[in-house]
Amino acid sequence: MLSKPDNPPSSSCSQTQPAPLCSGISLFPPLQIYSLKMGGTHFSSHEVKLRQSLTLRGDMAQKGVQLDRETFSCSVCLDLLKDPVTIPCGHSYCISCIKSFWDEEDQKRIHSCPQCRQTFTPRPVLVKNTMLAVLVEELKKTGLQAAPADHCYAGPEDVACDVCNGRKLKAVKSCLVCLASYCEQHLQPHHDVAPLKKHKLVEPSKKLQENICSRHDEVMKMFCRTDQQCICYLCSVDEHKGHDTVSAAAERTERQRELQLSRQQIQQRIQDRDKDVKVLQQEVKAINGSADKAVEDSGKIFTELIRLMEKRSSDVKQQIRSQQNTEVSRVKELQEKLQQEITELKRKDAELMQLSHTEDHNQFLHNYPSLSRLSESTDSSSINIRPLRYFEDVTAAVSQLREKLQDILRDTWTNISLTLTEVDVLLSQPEPRTRADFLKYSQEITLDPNTAHTHLLLSEGNRKATLMNQQQSYSIHPDRFTSYRQVLSRERLTGRCYWEVERRGERVSVAVAYKNISRAGSSQECEFGYNCQSFALDCFSLWSNNISTPVSGPRSSRVGVYLDHRAGVLSFYSVSETMTLLHRVQTTFTQPLYAGLRFYYYEDTAELCKLK
Repeated sequence: MLSKPDNPPSSSCSQTQPAPLCSGISLFPPLQIYSLKMGGTHFSSHEVKLRQSLTLRGDMAQKGVQLDRETFSCSVCLDLLKDPVTIPCGHSYCISCIKSFWDEEDQKRIHSCPQCRQTFTPRPVLVKNTMLAVLVEELKKTGLQAAPADHCYAGPEDVACDVCNGRKLKAVKSCLVCLASYCEQHLQPHHDVAPLKKHKLVEPSKKLQENICSRHDEVMKMFCRTDQQCICYLCSVDEHKGHDTVSAAAERTERQRELQLSRQQIQQRIQDRDKDVKVLQQEVKAINGSADKAVEDSGKIFTELIRLMEKRSSDVKQQIRSQQNTEVSRVKELQEKLQQEITELKRKDAELMQLSHTEDHNQFLHNYPSLSRLSESTDSSSINIRPLRYFEDVTAAVSQLREKLQDILRDTWTNISLTLTEVDVLLSQPEPRTRADFLKYSQEITLDPNTAHTHLLLSEGNRKATLMNQQQSYSIHPDRFTSYRQVLSRERLTGRCYWEVERRGERVSVAVAYKNISRAGSSQECEFGYNCQSFALDCFSLWSNNISTPVSGPRSSRVGVYLDHRAGVLSFYSVSETMTLLHRVQTTFTQPLYAGLRFYYYEDTAELCKLK
C-alpha cells in the first residue's frame, strides 16, 4: 500500500511536481515522495517502482508487456543507475552524474534537479542509496531492452542534449530561457512542470550562446534601436544608456510586421517575375522562330541571287560562243572566196605565161583579149576593219558589273548588319512621365545609424535626420562619416526605383553613392558630389566628381529621385502639384547605389517620405 510520508524532505523551494522519468509504461502516478511500509522501513518512490517491477515482471512478461530500460535509468547519462543517490526532491541519479551536473552550477551558488528544476541551497550532501543499488543489480539479472539505437545519438552535425552525460542523444528542442538543448526524455519537464511550460521552445540550435551578452554574461532580452543590436539589461544602463531601447520581443513584433510586409512584397514580386518569365519564354520562342524564318528566307534570297548570277553567267557564255561561231563562219566564208580567187588567178597566170611563149603573132593577138580580162576581185577591205580585240571588251564589261555588285553588296551588307544589331528584345523602358507612374517604382528607404555623422539625430523610424548642435551618443563604427555631416541608407538600390525627400532648412543635399565611398577624414573622397563615387543635388546645382552643373526649375521642398540602374539613368525632380525635371545623369553604374543626405546648417532636417 502506497501512502504519503509523514515528514517529506524539505528544500529551499516549494515542492513542484516533476515529470515521469520515461516514455514507456507508467505503473505509478507522477513521481512524488511516497513510502512503502515494508516491515517498518520506508522506501523512496524509485525504490517502490523497482520493488514492484521485480515482483510484477514475471506476470507482465507472460502477458507480453515489456518495461522500458529508460524507466530505471539515470536521466542524465540515460544508463542504468550506478551508485545511485536520491536528492531531496525524490529523483535518483548516478552519484557521478549529479556531481558533475552540480559542479557546473557551483558558480551560480544554487543547485537544481536536472528533471524538475527544483533548487536547493546549500548544495545537498550526497549519500549512496544502498537499497536502490541492490534493487538495480537484481533488475539487471532479469534482462532489459537494448539501449537507444545509434541513430538516436547525436552526430557531428546534430545538436546534442546538454543534460545527457557520456554519449549524448540528439536534442529535439532548444529552450531560449534555459539556453540549453534537450533530448526527448530531458525535455519532458518542460511539458509537465508548470513554470517550465512557460519557457520558449524552438527547433534545436547550436547558436544559443549567441543570446548571451559577452560583456555581462547575461541573456540579451533587449534591443537597442539606436545601434541596431541586441543587448542585455546591464547594457541598457551602461554603454547604451539614453539610447532608444525596447524589449527584444517588442522589436521582434515590429520587425515581424515589417517581415510580413516584405514577404507580401516578395510574393508579389515573385508573381510579377513569374509573369515576366513566361513573357520572356514566349519572347525566346518568338526570337527563335523569327531567327529561323530569317535564316530560311535570307538563304532562299541568296540562293535566288546565286541562281540569277549563274544564269547571267550562262547567258554570257552562250552569247560569246554564238558570236564566236558567227564571226568564225564569216571569216571562213571570206577565206574560201579568197582561196578560190587565188586558184583562179594562178590558172590565169599559167595561161598568160603560155601565151607569152607563143611564136605565132596572129595567134597571140587572137587569144590575148580573152586571156587578159580578169574576173572581179574579192573585196578584202573588211579583213582589217578592227584591231585584234574581239571579246576582251566583254570581260571588261563583266568586271565592271562585278565592281558595281561589290559596291552594292557592301552598302547593302552594312544596312543588313545595322538592322541585325538593332534587334533588342529587352529594350530599356521609357522613363515614367507622371508621379503616379513614378510611384509604381517607389521603395521604402531608411537611414543607417552606423553611417550617420555624430551630430545627426535620426528619428521617425530612421527615416528623418536633423543636424544638431550637440553630439549624439553613437558607438564607434567603421562605416560612420567622421567629418562631413552625411548619412547613407541601409537599403541598397538596384534596378528601377523611386523615392522622395522632404527638405526643411537653408541647404540640404540629396545624394546617391557607392558603398565603398570613403568615410573617415575630411578629404573630398568622403564628400558627396566631390568624387567619382557619388552624385549630390543641392538647391542650385548637381555635383559629381567635383564638377558643378547648374539646375533650373522651380525650387520645391520635396525632391523626387528616379534610378534606372541597368540603363544608367539617375534623374532628380522637383515635386509639387506637378513633377519638373531638374537634372538627369546618363552614365554606367558599376555597383549598387545607396541614398544619401548631406547637411550644412544646424536644425536643418530631411525626411525620406513614406510613399505607400
